[in-house]
Parts: sequence; structure tokens; C-alpha cells
Amino acid sequence: MTLRASRPQAERPRERLLAHGAHVLTSPELLAILLRTGIRGCDAVGLGHQLIERFNGLRGLLSADAQTLLGITGLGTAKTCELLAINELNRRALEEDLKTGQALDQPQRVKHYCSAKLGHLSVEHCMALYLDSQFRLIVSEEISRGTLTQASVYPREVIKAGLKHHAAALILAHNHPSGVSEPSEADLALTRHLKHALALVDIRLLDHLIVTACGAISLAERGQL
Repeated sequence: MTLRASRPQAERPRERLLAHGAHVLTSPELLAILLRTGIRGCDAVGLGHQLIERFNGLRGLLSADAQTLLGITGLGTAKTCELLAINELNRRALEEDLKTGQALDQPQRVKHYCSAKLGHLSVEHCMALYLDSQFRLIVSEEISRGTLTQASVYPREVIKAGLKHHAAALILAHNHPSGVSEPSEADLALTRHLKHALALVDIRLLDHLIVTACGAISLAERGQL
């Protein structure tokens, strides 16, 4: 473990943030403000460095589950809850944007939202974003877990939920834990099947996003919808 001496008051992240703004701080320094304290032989900034390295970046750290975080030296219940809360607040902020603005006008925000929800899951999850006639988000719901096939995603259940939410359109999203963003034949077959089934009840399938830890790709943008 790297040893880091205590920092002089003038160099501490909290004071720098108040004096110059959050944008001047490094990611470990911002984490240090949340963590408040480090561990023996390592201050809060040093602990922030270690956490970012361990999870290969902020996205991995902020997507980790409670059990994983609680197993790390230096992260007790309080720090774990703070990290989990930050990630959930980020997802909710992205969700607010989609509820107040048209999804078709902000494809990058849709991708960011789906990445925040699915990007670091180790098992495939599929969710649907149900949209109103103005393409604003009504609600997002998980519709399957496990390998994505027509057998695991039941169009009847998706349609039932769409009608319950009075949806005019929806966006499908699922993750590839392998990190390979290319759609499989099963992905494309399901997209075609679901698009046809939804059209029978006048619900439009706007897009199908494939999410990895590195981001999301859109089948609509690729002309594969």
C-alpha cells in the first residue's frame, strides 16, 4: 500500500473546492471529500487513488454493489452508503432529464442513462424505457435477466406493460457483460420480433441500445432497427 503523508490545510480538497470550484480537483480529490478519512498510512486522497485503480475508473467504482464495497478495507457502512447514494442520485438526475425532454432529441442522455443502469452488471439485463406521445420517459423497468432471446423477453409482457403505462413508444436496452458491443443474431431477431408485435398495438419501438462498460451503441443509428 502506498504511504501518503497528511496534507497541509491549504492543499486539502475541501478548501480547494470552496476556493476554486469542483472542476479544479482531480477525481481522487473529489472522492476524498466524500470519504473524509483514509486508512492507516494512507490519507483520503490516497484511498481515492486506490479505489479508482481497483475498479478501473470511476464508472466501475460508482457501479459497484454494497457487498463488494463493504469488502474493501477502509470502506465501512457510512462510506459505502455514500458511494451508493451518489450513483443512485446520478441515475435519478439523468432520469429527470428524460422525463422533461424528448428522448429523440437527447440520444446521448438516453445512452448515459442506460449505461449508468446497466454498464457494469456482470449478468445480462434487459430493460424497457416506456415513453409518452411526446417521447418523454414515463418509467423504465427491467423486463428480463439472463441471455437475451425471444424466449427470455416475452413481447406479450412488454406490450401489457406498455398499455398499462399508456406508452406511445419505447426504447429497449440490454447489456453485454463481455464488453463486445456488436449485436448478436439473437439481438437482431428479438428487435425485429418485438418491433412487429408492438406495432400491432400502435406502440413504436424507437431504438434498441446495446450497453457495455465503455458506453452504448444504437441499432437505430446503425440502421439495424
